[in-house]
Amino acid sequence: MLLREVGYARPGSVAEAIELLRADDGARALAGGQTLINVMKARAGSPDALIDLGAIEELKGIELGADGTLELGAMTTYTELIESSEARARPILGEVCSQIADVQVRNRGTVGGNVCTSDPTNHLPPLFAALGASFVIQGADGERAVPADEFFLGVYMTAVGPGELLTKIRVPAGRNDGFAAVTLGVEGTCIVSAAACVNGAVRVALGCVDAVPVVVTADSVDADAIRAAVRDADFDPPSDVHASSEYRRHLAEVLAARATRQASERRS
Repeated sequence: MLLREVGYARPGSVAEAIELLRADDGARALAGGQTLINVMKARAGSPDALIDLGAIEELKGIELGADGTLELGAMTTYTELIESSEARARPILGEVCSQIADVQVRNRGTVGGNVCTSDPTNHLPPLFAALGASFVIQGADGERAVPADEFFLGVYMTAVGPGELLTKIRVPAGRNDGFAAVTLGVEGTCIVSAAACVNGAVRVALGCVDAVPVVVTADSVDADAIRAAVRDADFDPPSDVHASSEYRRHLAEVLAARATRQASERRS
């Protein structure tokens, strides 16, 4: 289906992009376009104008700090993250990005677009939640850092407000991570996913079982302890053509234990 006519702008700086977004309530930021363009084609969304972020160098790049913190520009593509030598400081990032869709999508899709979509079936929201990432949001009044637990507000809803942009994602140092998912085919979206980080305590984030990633913690990497922590967590998985609520609960336990085992096996 053809797109309806929309306005288009390609700013060269974050400040210019914010100004354009603030000037038009119907304007939407365009990152890789792998979701937004399809939404527009399906007439499920109809922005008045697209603010193309592709020319903003401030939103690109991957930097590794002296303390091991990774700083990802919001316009970093999945392929760039997979191939980045700096990102190998946190190997799980490239590993998970390599599982997203196909080569064409990985070449165009961005980490910022993925998390700002806040689709429960996406790979990255639970991963960043498990890793304890923070999200830098910039608006007319400056910038602020929002922890992952406060960034995802609901389906297609995040802490990025009107006239604001996600500019960076900061991921703390660490290597003891795991990720497991059941997907719709080899390159499909997730039916249920689980990401785990073992750093003393165990932190697991579950995807596709609620509107936002569900974070559970445990004091042991023992599979029974992880499954018990998931059972005790407060979430209500949806039922759809792909899985019933009960089956998603079962998968959440299995995948949480699997991701935790993978993370614990990486401990040096």
